[in-house]
Amino acid sequence: MPLVSAAAGCQRGPVPFKDVAAVVAGDDGAAAAMAHRPLADPEDEDHDELIPTLPCKPPTPLMRRMRLYRGGWFPEKWLPAIMAFRRRFEARDGDVVVASLPKCGTTWLKALAFATAARGTYPPPPVAGGDDEGNRRHPLLRLNPHECVPFLESVYSTMEEESKLDATPSPRLLSTHLPYSVLPASITDSSRCKIIYVCRQPKDMLISFWHFINRDKSRDVSSSYVWESVRECTYFGSPIWDHILGYWNASKVKPDNVLILKYEDMKRNPTENVEKIAEFIGQPFSNSEKEASIVDNIVELCSFEKMKALGASMAGSQKVISSEFPNDSFFRKGAIGDWVNHITPEMAESLDKLLSEKFDGSGFSFM
Repeated sequence: MPLVSAAAGCQRGPVPFKDVAAVVAGDDGAAAAMAHRPLADPEDEDHDELIPTLPCKPPTPLMRRMRLYRGGWFPEKWLPAIMAFRRRFEARDGDVVVASLPKCGTTWLKALAFATAARGTYPPPPVAGGDDEGNRRHPLLRLNPHECVPFLESVYSTMEEESKLDATPSPRLLSTHLPYSVLPASITDSSRCKIIYVCRQPKDMLISFWHFINRDKSRDVSSSYVWESVRECTYFGSPIWDHILGYWNASKVKPDNVLILKYEDMKRNPTENVEKIAEFIGQPFSNSEKEASIVDNIVELCSFEKMKALGASMAGSQKVISSEFPNDSFFRKGAIGDWVNHITPEMAESLDKLLSEKFDGSGFSFM
């Protein structure tokens, strides 16, 4: 499939980020424009000087050295890209950002949101439509959802990826694991950008992360390290209660701009939640689309079973996040309540009590 360049103009829906052609290297005009963007926060002007001064947590088997930045704990190596994102990102009308803590259904939500928002450009194949050449053209049948919807904190790690983001035609579908407090003002202080936030019962989130992190063959992380990461604030973006409440409180102030989804609700009723996503981004399904089973086709295209099978087939291809994790790492079980097979009732009760105290009075719960 040919690359999509900036000259392609605005599409009826987002295009896969992997298919976007970067600004040509050596384009001095484009490079100069990127280099002279205004800073969002003067304190970030020289991150090489700032980062060593930030509060620090020493490395653990779970995480490398972590630093506290704008209320969140992050691996030190990610902070230059995170700060660059805060400085240089400029939201556009129509941007949609998928946000979450790691291992909360991010990959699935990316797929559902992409298939929903891009259905005008890439119609989802019929459930019983076979595997003809037309069906195989859908991006989610050839690309991992992370290749369609990029992590912004990864994009800003290289100028080439950043140039691709600039070249991406609107509307753009993007993602982040960052807390609301770290997002650029162009996202949080205007109505130009919408955010879809998905959260998950932390007990399942932690077990999923434990299995995921051990797919890196250089690690052998005990489940106890992962379990204590909530209390010790060594989980990416910790404290996790502040991460959740940041988006939760924003959704109460700006319900038209921040949508909260719960992974468990999505699993129990994916059709209803796909319709909710479509309504929120301003692309509600028409009666004719519903009659043509478009919603059902999207749910099937993005089903866990489908993505897991495709992920396995892509296992030998280029790894989409880093060289540490194969593509099929993103699809294990996706089950609700799997934590009971891995932790004691006492561990569960202790975590539930901690989070109940942190969420007390907020109106938020996982029920």
